[in-house]
Amino acid sequence: MPILPLALAFLLLWPLVGCAGRRSLEVVDFVDLERYTGKWYEIARYPAWFERDCVASTADYTLRDDCKVEVVNRCLVCTFEGRERSIRGIARVVDPETNARLKVAFFWPFEGDYYVIMLDDEYRWAVVGEPRRRYLWILSRTPQLEASTYEAILARLPALGYDPSRLQCTPQPAGVGG
Repeated sequence: MPILPLALAFLLLWPLVGCAGRRSLEVVDFVDLERYTGKWYEIARYPAWFERDCVASTADYTLRDDCKVEVVNRCLVCTFEGRERSIRGIARVVDPETNARLKVAFFWPFEGDYYVIMLDDEYRWAVVGEPRRRYLWILSRTPQLEASTYEAILARLPALGYDPSRLQCTPQPAGVGG
């Protein structure tokens, strides 16, 4: 058998290796995008290179006329007195039945998955992840989340394939937001 066709087949099939064992990530039944828009405070996250040295992290979501969501992520560098760092992006819904699966692009043409995997009925807090489970965020409408709510979220994470011990709390200044 010629080597070239075998090598080509290997290269084409390589990205599929490991996919069969990967569990899909369940999302919430429905996200009302109008209710979801606004400011969210990051309570905790899986460590990520793009949030290195970030404190007081927030995300602002604005629903656009074309049904896409404008995203502005902000944080302060190292301390509450640090300089502000921000990035803008656009999110598009990829599952209009639930509005819970989105793709976010901060640097076109690269997109990342944004899955709403837990959401409070009153939209007071949300948990966002992605199918490979490399990233996870716990968000709240206020800078602090009640300890009982946080613990209840942590207790549900293993069933979704997330390790709660990897979470790091995001420092938020007292007396802001609300």
